[in-house]
Amino acid sequence: MPDLDLVLAVAHHLLIFGLFGVIVVELITMHRGIDRPGIDLVASVDRCYGVLAVLILIVGFSRAIFAAKGWDYYARNGFFMAKMATFAVIGLLSVWPTVCFIRWRRASVSPDAAQVATVRRLVYLELALFALLPAFAAAMARGYGEF
Repeated sequence: MPDLDLVLAVAHHLLIFGLFGVIVVELITMHRGIDRPGIDLVASVDRCYGVLAVLILIVGFSRAIFAAKGWDYYARNGFFMAKMATFAVIGLLSVWPTVCFIRWRRASVSPDAAQVATVRRLVYLELALFALLPAFAAAMARGYGEF
C-alpha cells in the first residue's frame, strides 16, 4: 500500500491539473455571442471549479499537516505563503465570473460583448496567476524560501 504522502501528493497534483483544465474550458467557452447552451455549459463547468478548489485546499492542507515534511516546514516557508496568497487571489478573481454566470443563466437574454470581454479578462488573469503556482511549489519543494 502506498504511503499517505504519496497518495496525497498524487491527489493534489491531479486536482490542480483538473482545475487548470476547468479554467481553460471556461475561457474557451466564453466568447462574444455566447448562447443559452454555452451559458449553461460554462455555469456547469464553473460549479466544477468550485468543487475542485475546495478539494485542493482540503488535500493540500492535509499534505502540509500529515505528510512527510509536516506543518512546521510549510509554516516557515515564504514560497508556501506566496503560493497560498496567489491561490487566494485566483479564487477572489473567480467570484465575479461566477456571479456573472449565475446572473446570465437566470436571465432570458445573452450577455453583451462588453460583459463577456470583462469575464474573459478576469479568466485570462486567473490563468496568468495560475502559472506562478508550480513555480512557487517547485521552489518550496527544494527548500527555498525558508525563514
